[in-house]
Amino acid sequence: MLLLLLGIIVLHVAVLVLLFVSTIVSQWLIVNGRTADLWQNCSTLGVSSSFQCVTSSTNEWLQSVQAMMILSIIFSVLSLFLFFCQLFTLTKGGRFYITGIFQILAGLCVMSGAAIFTVRHTDWQPTTSDTSFGFAYILAWVAFPLAVISGVIYVILRKRE
Repeated sequence: MLLLLLGIIVLHVAVLVLLFVSTIVSQWLIVNGRTADLWQNCSTLGVSSSFQCVTSSTNEWLQSVQAMMILSIIFSVLSLFLFFCQLFTLTKGGRFYITGIFQILAGLCVMSGAAIFTVRHTDWQPTTSDTSFGFAYILAWVAFPLAVISGVIYVILRKRE
């Protein structure tokens, strides 16, 4: 039972790390050597390899992606906190419903944010043959199923002695 709890906690922390990295790192979109994320657009200046960064657009859809990613982090952190609280206060045989619901909400928020970005990124950066999605965008999509799986595991999990 202890190994199961340890595995669940490791999965949850891995989801949190994926969510933090995908939200913070400037690699959601790569266009002609410039990188763009939810917060800023960066480009390399000449041969000195120094970066020049400007604030991202204030489009409503981009702000909704930012909000969804932040909400996913909040729900996931809250879920981990509730798990530890329920671990010590839940009666024997009880299920971790609240923890699971918040973790599933985190997964749905990251899915919504990544889906909005997928559909609307062409409004922000013109698509060229050099346009590609960065690793932070991919990490967001990887975090989605892991968060939902983690949430389902919490819902199924029963507290035992």
